[in-house]
Parts: sequence; structure tokens; C-alpha cells
Amino acid sequence: MSKIIFDSGISLDGFFAGDNRGPQNPMGGVSGQIHSWMFNQKAFWEHLGLAGGNEDGADGKYIRETIERTGAYIMGKRMFEEGEAVWPNDLYKADVYVLTHEKREPWVQEGTTTFYFINDGIESALEKARKSAKGKDIRIQRGANTIQQYLNAGLIDEFFIHISPVLLGSGIRLFEGIDKDKYDLQIAEVIHSELTTHLRYILTKK
Repeated sequence: MSKIIFDSGISLDGFFAGDNRGPQNPMGGVSGQIHSWMFNQKAFWEHLGLAGGNEDGADGKYIRETIERTGAYIMGKRMFEEGEAVWPNDLYKADVYVLTHEKREPWVQEGTTTFYFINDGIESALEKARKSAKGKDIRIQRGANTIQQYLNAGLIDEFFIHISPVLLGSGIRLFEGIDKDKYDLQIAEVIHSELTTHLRYILTKK
């Protein structure tokens, strides 16, 4: 049975992205601060089909396990717009459902990635993603607003947070406007590394 998960890096003061986010300024320019742990891992670059990374430790094991368990992705239009021009071909190696008001034919890439553009809401995207995932997990791939919608709808089973030791001071908060009474949360796993702290939570809807 597929689980609905998300996996996000945040700053120590709780920000998911910086200010003035857009296609010319992905994540508000803070990706290198929040995701430095990931960029340091060989597993991340292997997934892109590129050479890179200085380490292959517990962080890399986590990256590989998360990729392996994911059978389909859902993302918001903003994230798609930031990545469309720069992502390598077949980055996701699975079906990706983009929440948008734009009507657009599927973007079929070489390999196994196809982007589908969903105009009728988060539950429609989830229903389609379940069929694509074939029993693997469905990952809500960002942005923050998309994750917030799925959280507030009571649809998330598990999530991973990677807290980087940086203070941004302003930006987009991941848990802004979340219904605090929707779930009971349990810490299931903590993984320490030099550049981040990984936390895995299991959610039970009240």
C-alpha cells in the first residue's frame, strides 16, 4: 500500500525557501545553504547521472532509500516552473503530477519520466499518482504550499525533515498555516550528520 510522504530541507529557523522565489531565482537563492548536505553526497549526483560529491555515508544511504521507495511524484506549479529549464532529462524516472491551472498536454521525456498537468485539485492528482506508483510511495515533491495543502487535507502518512544549521531570518515557512490539531506526530528516526539533522515523523490522523 502506497504511503503519502514528503521530504524537505529547512533552515534552523524553519524556512523552506528564501524571499523573491521564481524561475530566475529558484528557492529564493538559498538552496546551497539548506541542501548542502545533499549536494555533498555521491548518491545525489549518481541519480542525476553525473559525477560529483565528496562523501558516500549515511546521508547517501538515505538518499538512495528514499528514491527507491518512491513510485510517483506530485509537485506545485512554482517548483515545476523553477526546474523545467534546468532539470536534466529523466530526472525523476517516474510519473510526475503538476498541480496547475494551466491546461497542457503531458510532457513525455526520454526514459521513464512523464509530467502530467492536473487542473482539478490535489485529490485528483493523488488518485492518478496511486495508479502510477504501483504500490510504491507517493512523494509530495514541493513547494511549501503544495505540502501544506496535503497536510491540511489529512493525507500525509510520513515525512522527513532535514534541518540545516543556518539561520535565514525570512522567507517561506514550511509549516505556515498548518492545522495543528489534524495529526498525532511520532518521531520515528533521527540521523545525524555534519551538515544536517534528518528527522522522520509518522503521522496518525486524529
